[in-house]
Amino acid sequence: MQNIGDTGTILVGEDELEVRGYLEMALKCLGYSVVLAQDGDEVLACLQSSRIAFAAILLDIGMPNRDGIDTLCEIRRINTEIPVIVVSGSTSTLNIVTAMKNGGTDFLCKPVEHEDLRKAIARALENKGEEFLPPSRNTALATRAFLGRNPQMKEIQALIGQIGGFEPPVLIQGETGSGKEVLARELHAQSPRAHKLFLKLNCAALPTELVESELFGYERGAFTGAFQRKAGMFEMADGGTILLDEIGDMDVRLQAKLLQVLQDHEFQRIGGKETIKVDVRVIAATHRDLEKAIADRTFREDLYYRLNVINIVMPPLRERSEDIIPLAEFLMKKHASLKVANPVITADLRHAMLSHHWPGNVRELENFVRKFVILRDPDSLARELRAKIARNSTIGAAIPEGYAAPSHQIAERPILEQVTRAKREAETEAILATLNSTRWNRKQAALLLKIDYKALLYKMKKLGIEDTDTHNPRPGSVHLEEQAWRDGHQTHFEPAPEAVSSCC
Repeated sequence: MQNIGDTGTILVGEDELEVRGYLEMALKCLGYSVVLAQDGDEVLACLQSSRIAFAAILLDIGMPNRDGIDTLCEIRRINTEIPVIVVSGSTSTLNIVTAMKNGGTDFLCKPVEHEDLRKAIARALENKGEEFLPPSRNTALATRAFLGRNPQMKEIQALIGQIGGFEPPVLIQGETGSGKEVLARELHAQSPRAHKLFLKLNCAALPTELVESELFGYERGAFTGAFQRKAGMFEMADGGTILLDEIGDMDVRLQAKLLQVLQDHEFQRIGGKETIKVDVRVIAATHRDLEKAIADRTFREDLYYRLNVINIVMPPLRERSEDIIPLAEFLMKKHASLKVANPVITADLRHAMLSHHWPGNVRELENFVRKFVILRDPDSLARELRAKIARNSTIGAAIPEGYAAPSHQIAERPILEQVTRAKREAETEAILATLNSTRWNRKQAALLLKIDYKALLYKMKKLGIEDTDTHNPRPGSVHLEEQAWRDGHQTHFEPAPEAVSSCC
C-alpha cells in the first residue's frame, strides 16, 4: 500500500489565481493534500516528474499555453486510469462531449460549488480503494503557518491562541504584502470552524455591483442574463469564515447591507424575497487608515466598531528583521523542488537579505525565495540585493534634510513611485485609445486589449477612467456589456491585481 500522504493528493490545473486558491482550500477542507499547477504544461510536468501517486486531477479547460483538452489527451497517453475531473466556465454541450470523449471522468461548471466538488471527488475515487482516501482532517490541519519569532509576532500568536475558541470579529491592518491573509487563515485554522469553508473576497478588485452579487448571490431573473440562481459567499460559507480583504475600499452603500448581515445574521439574495439565515465568521483586512476614512465619510463608523472587536496590526517585514532568514527558510521548504535539495543561503546572501528594506514585505521575500530555488545562485542574488540597497541609499541621500514622507508612503521608495506612475499613465493612455476606437464598447475594448472583460473593469476603476458622456449613451452600454459578461464568465472570485497583466 502506498503512503497515504501521497495517494490522498489532488493535482489541480487552473490558471486563475483566485480559483486555484479556492479549490486548494476546499480540497484541504475535505482532507486532501493539494498540488497546484497554473497551465497544462505544469500539470504534465507534475504528473511525469512527481513521486506522488495522485488520487485525481482537477483540470480547467481554458488555460494558456496548452489548453485543458490537449492536456487531457496527453494525460490519457501517460496514465489511462487516473480520474480527471474537467472544470469549465461554459456549460456548452460541445465542451462536455469533447471532454468526455477525450477521457474526462466528470465535469464541473464554474463557479464550482463546494458540495458539487465533494460529490465529484467521491464519485471519482469510489472504486480506488482505501489507500486513496484523504488523510484525517487533523493531519490536514496540523501544518500551521509560520508567523515569526519577532516579539510583536509572538504577541499576535499568543492572541490567536487566546481568542481561538471565541470567534470574535477581527480587523487586521497592515501594509500590502505583510501577511494579512496568512493571519486570517491561521485564525480560521485555530477556530472551531477549521473544518468548514474559508472564502476570500477582495473588495477593491470588483465593481460594487459585482461585489454585492459575489457576497449575497442572486435569484434567477434578477437581471438580464441571470438564467439560474447563484449562491453568494455568505450562503456558501455558512458555518465557516469569510475574509473581506481591502474592506476599506468597499462602497459605502454596500457597507450598510454588510452591517445588517453582521447584526442580524440574515440577508436576501439580489432579486429575492426569501430571508436566508447564516452563521458566518467575518474577518476584515485593510491597508487603509479606517479612522481617517470615517472622518472622510468613506467608511461607516458603525461598521468599523462592528468589525473592530479584535484589532491586529501586522508589522512590516523591515521591523522584524529577525524573521527574515527563518521565514525565507520556511518559504524554501514550501517551494522546494522534488528533484534536488534546496540551495544554501550563504553568509554573503544572508547579509544582503538582512540589509535590504523589503518594501514589498513578505510577498516580495517569497518571490525572491522562489527565484533563489530556481536559479540556485546565491552570489548573483546577493549582488542584485546590494544593487537595490545602493539605489535606495542614493535616492535617500537626495531627499532634503528634515523632509518627512507621509505615513502611507513610508514603505514605498521614490523610484518605485516613478515606475508605478509611468505604468499607470501608459495603461491609461492605452485603455482610453482603445475605448475611443470602439466608441466605449468595453467588451470590444477588452477583446482588442487581449485581457478579460472583468480585468478591464478593474483597470478602469483603478485608473479612474469613466465615460462622462452620460447624455448620449453609445451602443453597447455598460449594462448590456456587464450582462453579456455575466452570461459566460460568472465566478465567485475576484481577479488578483498582481494577476492582471499590463495591457500596454
